[in-house]
Amino acid sequence: MKLIAHQDHSATASGQKVIEIANDVDPRTVDLAGIDRVDLHFPKFTDGRAYSQAFLLRRRLGFKGEIRATGDVLIDQLVQMQRSGFDTAVLRQGLDAGAAQRQFDRFSAFYQGDAVNPEPLFAKAA
Repeated sequence: MKLIAHQDHSATASGQKVIEIANDVDPRTVDLAGIDRVDLHFPKFTDGRAYSQAFLLRRRLGFKGEIRATGDVLIDQLVQMQRSGFDTAVLRQGLDAGAAQRQFDRFSAFYQGDAVNPEPLFAKAA
């Protein structure tokens, strides 16, 4: 997962078609034709609707572009964000990207499948 410092995030990207989907919008109702990046916002860390939106985009809709987490993104949420389908996370202001990267080192494998790797670990070993 790519980590971006809060001050380095831009809501627009040159040469890319970017949309932001509000938390109360069903991604299945959004036209994704030609979209390169979808920004999903976490208004506060206790609001997890963007996890469901990312999963729908990645698994059910087959969206291949970038899914970016913005807003109140905390270090302890990053692994679950990645497993839900996010590619990139914009860290909340003041958070250290080095500490965030160590979070991924703590969890190298998972038994159950997820949005990115749907096959469970036991099926890969067989």
